[in-house]
Amino acid sequence: MQRRFLGLTATIAALGLTAALSGCGLTGEDSGDVTLKLVAADYDLTGGDTTRKYWDGLAAAYEAKNPGTRIDVQIESWNDVDRKVADMVKAGQAPDIAQIGAYADYAAAGDLYSADELLSIPVQANFLAPLASAGENKRTQYGLPFAASTRLLFFNQELFDRAGITKPPATWAELAAAAEKLKDDDVPYPFALPLGPEEAQAETMMWLLSGGDGYTDATDRYRIDSERNIATFDWLKKNLVEKELTGPVAPGKLNRKDAFAAFSRGEVGMLNGHPSLMQEAEKKGVKVGKVALPGTTGKAKASMGVADWIMGFKQNGHRKEIGRFLDFVFSDENVLKFAGDNDLLPVTVSAYTRMENEEEHKSLREFLAELPNAQLPPVGKTSWAQVSENIKKNIGKAVTPGAKPSEVLGKIAREATAAESAE
Repeated sequence: MQRRFLGLTATIAALGLTAALSGCGLTGEDSGDVTLKLVAADYDLTGGDTTRKYWDGLAAAYEAKNPGTRIDVQIESWNDVDRKVADMVKAGQAPDIAQIGAYADYAAAGDLYSADELLSIPVQANFLAPLASAGENKRTQYGLPFAASTRLLFFNQELFDRAGITKPPATWAELAAAAEKLKDDDVPYPFALPLGPEEAQAETMMWLLSGGDGYTDATDRYRIDSERNIATFDWLKKNLVEKELTGPVAPGKLNRKDAFAAFSRGEVGMLNGHPSLMQEAEKKGVKVGKVALPGTTGKAKASMGVADWIMGFKQNGHRKEIGRFLDFVFSDENVLKFAGDNDLLPVTVSAYTRMENEEEHKSLREFLAELPNAQLPPVGKTSWAQVSENIKKNIGKAVTPGAKPSEVLGKIAREATAAESAE
């Protein structure tokens, strides 16, 4: 996966683009009377209507400035939104705009406008570089990052104190030593390692990065069974799993949601987590500590980044209208509001800088610090959905008794290469 770095703030400021990025000056001239269909995912974890209110408010504000354009908002749960958009596209009724989990298949099929066909230059240039790179299919950006997050090592501070652990681990050796102390103090899950089928591809990537490698090489080709990746799973099996430091449920059977729930109940000493888990655990009285993911001899070379995507479909021919609306969506105020309301990270340089400096967002600063160097899964590859599913189903086998990680990763790698060749 290509990896680029944050560094556009000065350029944007020098060009005097603040007004453009704030959504000022947008008009509906030349657009005629148009209704844009927007389908978006529901981020409200409590069953409320905060996502609906966000989009309705944003649409109303845009329509007030652009009287020739109406935004028709449809909110769907994360369980349904990708399938419903796929069904709409298949039926020849594609929305104008979709805010969903993946874009690559639509980009490969020629269904989407590219970023440079939609966005003004300052808005496109304002995306954080790792997110913009992850939005590319065959070197052209089609996926526009809408919301992002990174991962940190979480630990239960009270359990650490009780076990006599005086500082969070900065290396794998320190992590294993801390897990031993937590086990000795009868913590049910000294280190929760969710390699079950729910979200194993994410947990796996975090460990591959901390071991110094990842899913792909510098040319964006799969390298899942590289020497470093095999060494990572050899270490996990020998130093955590075989020493019974990962809890009563085998890693291959432990799903992320169950590991997160156990952490919120105070049963987990350490795990890899995201901002929403931090908020949920603290609500239930857990004193959460968080640090960058440890690597073999120090901080991991990169953290894992995650992004959800927004995209514009060609079918209805509303390129200009979609572009104007998306320029408005990516104003600082809108980006910061959505990210702040949902414990997520902003996707633009200017909003990132503001969140970094604003006191109300201080709980997210450790996550923000990891974002400029983050690596995302290879979501721009149309083969990734198949490869990801294979990892979910099989990676847990790599740490089972009697298994050889090299054989498990080798099989996954061969199948990934075959899927890649069929792209």
